[in-house]
Amino acid sequence: MKIAIYAGTFDPITRGHLSVIERASRLFDRLLIVIAINPGKAPLFSVQERLTMVDELTSGWPSVSSAHTDGYVVDFARRHGARYLVRGVRSCTEVEAEIALANVNHELAPEIETVFIPAHPELSEVSSSRLKELAASGVDLARYCPLEIARRLRERLGAGAEEQIHG
Repeated sequence: MKIAIYAGTFDPITRGHLSVIERASRLFDRLLIVIAINPGKAPLFSVQERLTMVDELTSGWPSVSSAHTDGYVVDFARRHGARYLVRGVRSCTEVEAEIALANVNHELAPEIETVFIPAHPELSEVSSSRLKELAASGVDLARYCPLEIARRLRERLGAGAEEQIHG
């Protein structure tokens, strides 16, 4: 069985993430979406909220499940029998950083391969961080995230984002 891990902060999950999940779910027998807890980041949503969002949006893919870790993703992968790490990429600049991360992961766990999957081109513009900025400035988010995520962002960010998040 081919098991893969797609790790990130997913704060919140975007249409770009979902694009990568859709593609990866066709390549692997089982795909674990892992909320990686990064002590250097201050997320807008709790780990449980992010897991709930991921679960709600991936419920149509029976081979996809979610979990979280505050340790190394390669250690999590080993514990779950995963031999692949999926990394979504958006731009050439990002590919360089992702290759550096893949090299570190290979040193830590040479038996685990990193697979790069680009989001669909029309979804490659916005990261979770940029999505939060757009939401705070009142931009219509329909292009970048599902309606449920836009609503959660509106609730969390308050009145400044409420007027323009459609739905």
